[in-house]
Amino acid sequence: MSVEKREARQPWILLFPALSAVTLLLFVPLLFILVYSFWLRTATGADVAGFYLDNWQEALSDPFYRDILISTLRIAAITTVACALMGYPSAYFIARSQGNKAVLLLLLMLPFWISYIIRTMSWINILGVSGAFNSALLALGIIDEPIQMLYNEVTVILGLVHFLLPFMILNIFVSLDGIDTNLENAANSLGATRWQAFLQVTLPLSLPGLAAGGLLCFVLGAGTYITPLVLGGPRDAMFANLVFEAIITQLNWPLGSALSLMLLAVLGALVMIYNRYLGMAQLMKGLG
Repeated sequence: MSVEKREARQPWILLFPALSAVTLLLFVPLLFILVYSFWLRTATGADVAGFYLDNWQEALSDPFYRDILISTLRIAAITTVACALMGYPSAYFIARSQGNKAVLLLLLMLPFWISYIIRTMSWINILGVSGAFNSALLALGIIDEPIQMLYNEVTVILGLVHFLLPFMILNIFVSLDGIDTNLENAANSLGATRWQAFLQVTLPLSLPGLAAGGLLCFVLGAGTYITPLVLGGPRDAMFANLVFEAIITQLNWPLGSALSLMLLAVLGALVMIYNRYLGMAQLMKGLG
């Protein structure tokens, strides 16, 4: 074998373990889901193998699924905006801190050491009828009886913000930490105020991190099912809850597969739109 051919094969040899893992753990299961989506579930509960479009017709034509999908995207968008508004000042504070940056980052990472389910269920002890918040209001005499604050869309968004905010802060922090502070000083020396320097220098340079955090929060928020399951009511189900209900509760794998691919297609289209207007290179810059 010539030296040129050996050198050409070396990158593929190094990538072989990673490509094998991605193929076996991602593409092969996705292929099974695609095949399942065309099977047919009979009245007896048996799945008939074949190429049937019944599941896709139900998923695409039923207004119930369409409304839940729109509601899911709306909740994910609200959550992303809330994370951006809350996360940017926090990330800016951490990036501009002197001496205690490592401690602040450690505190930011602490929530990841606790189970996501436990963190979500902790809101029941905080906002429940006998939770800490109601108990404090009753003790202060502000209310006469407990307020029902759980099991609605607001608590679902609150739980999602609690879950996704660290992801937003980390992505924005990476961009802000890579910006030379001398650029702001130069803008100030040229007559710009600190606010003008931030709007014209810092904010544009940190947009890749903000966009990367926004995309990550939106995709994770739209695909979650634990938060609406624990904190939401019957009317606050998100699209992933429909997939869970179809596959786990009803054991209707064909319909659940079609619904999961439907959500995957919508989120994939949004990622492609992001790539079209902002570019994945900017996303990698924000994440790196």
